[in-house]
Amino acid sequence: MAPLPPLQSARLLDRVRERIRLMHYSLQTERAYVQWCRAFIRFHGLRHPVDMGREEVEAFLTHLAAERCVAPSTHRQALSALLFLYGKVLEVQLPWMAEIGRPVPKRRLPVVLAPDEVAAVLGRMKGEHGLLARLLYGTGLRINEGLRLRVKDLDFAQRAVFVREGKGGKDRVVMLPDSLVPDLRAQLARSRLVWNADAAAGQAGVELPHALERKYPRAGSSWGWFWVFPQDHVATDPRSGVIRRHHLYAETFQRAFKRAVQQAGIAKPATPHTLRHCFATHLLQSGSDIRTVQELLGHADVATTMVYTHVIRMGGMAVRSPLDRLAAAHA
Repeated sequence: MAPLPPLQSARLLDRVRERIRLMHYSLQTERAYVQWCRAFIRFHGLRHPVDMGREEVEAFLTHLAAERCVAPSTHRQALSALLFLYGKVLEVQLPWMAEIGRPVPKRRLPVVLAPDEVAAVLGRMKGEHGLLARLLYGTGLRINEGLRLRVKDLDFAQRAVFVREGKGGKDRVVMLPDSLVPDLRAQLARSRLVWNADAAAGQAGVELPHALERKYPRAGSSWGWFWVFPQDHVATDPRSGVIRRHHLYAETFQRAFKRAVQQAGIAKPATPHTLRHCFATHLLQSGSDIRTVQELLGHADVATTMVYTHVIRMGGMAVRSPLDRLAAAHA
């Protein structure tokens, strides 16, 4: 394995951030790993991790599982952050790192809304949030994939949406619903007004992935790279410190979706990600091939997509309960 480039930062958590950025991890991963490293250090009375080892790591993980009762996925994320800290930042390769047990996540069936419930929620969402919600349900995009769409990613001629660097850094293409074409064109018209205003104000261009900003300095200011769903104000880029236009915030959309679910009187714990589950389940219910659904969702393994077949097979439209047959026989 090639040696990692030396780090320049002096403070430990800044070194964590620097290494994450050098390895092109997402901003979400950066924030999560920094949070867990900080929590680990505070848990042990601000001791430096280089002076700690297996016992301290296991004590922290035990605290998370036994006292804070975190979910297995959260437990695994904390462990991954600490392994990253020791292996990639401190560059301490110790035998115990590979021996620490990882919790096995339990399979959970996804929350799925019926088509009329989806319609009730979508009918209560207006404007950009309503369009984004319909786009997520109509294409199966994850919320961040929808928020990060660029103008160039919409191909109206081919009725296609190109997803760039989705989960796992993979690209894929999904269908563009015909019913969304007029509203998406109108959304692009509104976005172009924002883009024109930024250009007139000499505003810095939008964020570009990896080193594209250095390779193509003017690309960030071009129309093709602009956001389909831009934020209504500029903000400071958390990594570069540049004041620029960002896409809509996920938290704002999540709150709007939660309100719509409550207004629709739906008791299920639905989130924006539920629209992706509904997309997959409703496609399978309408007869779509599971391999096609797997490709549209961007799953690496069809076993991940198979979870939706369990929802269908155990639903009220699949196996008939013996109680119903007994009731029918004595009616």
